Parts: sequence; structure tokens; C-alpha cells
Amino acid sequence: MVPYRKSKAPPPPFATPECPLASCLGYLRGAWTPSLLWFLQAGPRRFNELRGDLRSVSAKVLAAHLRRLESAGLVHRERRPTSPATVEYSLTELGRQLTPALELLLRVGHSVAHRVRTTTPDGRLP
Repeated sequence: MVPYRKSKAPPPPFATPECPLASCLGYLRGAWTPSLLWFLQAGPRRFNELRGDLRSVSAKVLAAHLRRLESAGLVHRERRPTSPATVEYSLTELGRQLTPALELLLRVGHSVAHRVRTTTPDGRLP
């Protein structure tokens, strides 16, 4: 029988509820959140413009995500005094701080996709 070896690594920081990494990743949860943040990094967008950017998202889901991001302090909602009234969404300073993380995740995603395309079915590189 092979003896069980206790881990020598310290517990990961995200193993605790107050972990900043877990908190940040919690903001990014949801299928549409990274895409919303991505589109907003280029500048303010109105609700229907975001619906056009994310073609298959429903208005209900988009509104819920925007409300959650606004309450988290990542997105700013500004009502414009036009007729009819319009609302613009933009990233806050805190939301803009996530841009480099999204770009890094995108690069890693490309690397993973490339590796998957270039490996054999048993996981070896050709």
C-alpha cells in the first residue's frame, strides 16, 4: 500500500471567504459578465447597444447583470436627460482595473485552445 503524503503547500488564498481573489472572481461569474466588461472597456454603451453586442442575451438577463455589476461598483449607470430618456453604462475605475485581467485570460484561452488543437487524443503533443 502506498502511504498518503500530506501536502507541503500552504492552503490556497482562495480557500477562505475573505480572500481577495475569490471576491474578484465572484464579480466575474456569469456567462455574460466578462463580455459586458469587455465591451464597456471601449467606452460608454446604451442598453440596446449592449444587447446588440451580446446578440443572444435576453433583456432580463442583461439588466440583471448590469444591476449586479453596478451594485458591485464595477459599472456606472447614468441616466441622460433626453426625450425619450436614455441610460448609458460605463466602467468605473474599479471596473477598468479588470481590463488587464480580461486580456490576460484571453491570451491564456488562446494558448489553451492552441494546445487542444495540437495535441493527440491521449493528450500528447504531436
